[in-house]
Amino acid sequence: MSAARVEYIAPWWSSWLHGFPHISLNLQPVSSTFSPGDGEYQQSLVFLACVAAAGLGVNLLGLAIYLGVLCCCRRDEDEDGSKKSGSCCVTWSAVAAGLICCVAVGVGFYGNSETNDGVYQLTYSLYNANHTLGGVESLVDGTMGGMQTGLQQHLARLDEIFATRGDYVQTLRFMQQMAESIIKQLLGLPDWTQVEVDLSAVADRIAYVEYYRWLSYLLLLILDLIICLTACLGLAKQSRWLLTTMMVFGVLTLMVSWASLGADIATAVGTSDFCVSPDKFLMNQTRDALSADIVHYYLYCSQTLPNPFQQALTIFQRSLTTMQIQVQGLLQFAVPLFPTAERDLLGVQQLLNSSETRLHQLTALLDCRGLNKDYLDALMGVCYDGVEGLLYLCLFSLLSASAFCAMLCAIPRAWRQIANRDRDYDDIEDDGPFSPQARRATAHNMTNMQSFCSYSSSMGSQSSLQAPPTSVSNAPVSEYMNQAALFGGNPRYENVPLIGRGSPPPSYSPSMRATYLSMTEEQRRHFGDEFQA
Repeated sequence: MSAARVEYIAPWWSSWLHGFPHISLNLQPVSSTFSPGDGEYQQSLVFLACVAAAGLGVNLLGLAIYLGVLCCCRRDEDEDGSKKSGSCCVTWSAVAAGLICCVAVGVGFYGNSETNDGVYQLTYSLYNANHTLGGVESLVDGTMGGMQTGLQQHLARLDEIFATRGDYVQTLRFMQQMAESIIKQLLGLPDWTQVEVDLSAVADRIAYVEYYRWLSYLLLLILDLIICLTACLGLAKQSRWLLTTMMVFGVLTLMVSWASLGADIATAVGTSDFCVSPDKFLMNQTRDALSADIVHYYLYCSQTLPNPFQQALTIFQRSLTTMQIQVQGLLQFAVPLFPTAERDLLGVQQLLNSSETRLHQLTALLDCRGLNKDYLDALMGVCYDGVEGLLYLCLFSLLSASAFCAMLCAIPRAWRQIANRDRDYDDIEDDGPFSPQARRATAHNMTNMQSFCSYSSSMGSQSSLQAPPTSVSNAPVSEYMNQAALFGGNPRYENVPLIGRGSPPPSYSPSMRATYLSMTEEQRRHFGDEFQA
């Protein structure tokens, strides 16, 4: 193998992915040789995507079982220890989900960028190779057009001018044979248009798909980050509707993560199958349009390999040189005799000079170094950056699924804790100072207090050994007015100033009056306050 081929060695991850089992949908083993047109090979890639779909089913089943157990096996919420344990579990689950989600988004951004770089390098190399092949076709068509059209016209006019000179006419016939030899050599060059694959169209299609793939992953990464941060916000604010909405979006994003994992792993395995033996695939694709030595020359580009176009280019060069010598002789010897032939001879000379320029350009473009460099660059882009980026995207999908699993496990617990908290608040409000039970209890306590105060006053009057002398109060008018204001203008007590004048309330019986008269001044004031209440 040549030194140029050492520049490309299949990366270890491509060999590892190439070793994945290739199984058809009928559960039959399939060859891992890259053959995208084979139906069984396509089924083997679809089988890998189905494995990811099975992982999604297992994940959703596990979440359903977890939610069922969480609903059926309720803990004793009256114990403080259990509440603290549940709150701690929710907190750590939310922290784990947030950290894993942030790591997943970072890995996803890197993988998406690497994949985009690899695809860009592939499309750039395809465009360069297509430009090279297009340049070869353009040079061949230009040279053949000049030989078949321009040279023929000049030689036809010169044949009429030199009709009387047989030697000059013979020279023109020889030049005609040289031109036909050049055309024959150009026709012997490979016709790149016969290759069924149009590199420019392939590059356009790849770039179109890659743009929407990159944009879709970018939106998915941003959506994952927004959902995760919003879920953390809902947990912090303990908002039911926000947590419920994020739970729905979390389930949908979980499904998208598993779907992207299936697509990425199938694409990575298929690409790795190509990267392990790309030469074999390309030779099989071009064997009907190009000869094996030409394809081998461009794929390996070795110094020891002969250039398959060297003979044709050499004949082209020699024919042009011979024709230029003939034209120089005619310009030197025939023009003095046939001055009208000078214009056509100069036209032939100019056409030969332009053909020689095209020959040099064609020789440079047909050299293997240009196309081989584009080929190696494309392989590097696809097999190194592209497959590596796909592996990082697979890791992103797994991390994203793990993060949303943790989030979906934390949200139901947090939702139940919020429901318990709201129920506790409702119980506190029912037992508050303004509840009907509290008002009835307050009225009952006030009644008991009044009865106790009346009983205490009676006991105090009976224990007195001697009633104090009755004194007639000469309270001023201002005290009377204060007492009237104290009773709030009630007509029942408006004209009965009892406290300041030592007289009992009018509703009391004579026995109660005697008791009242036996009280001290301080006891009377206290009795008046209780009566007012």
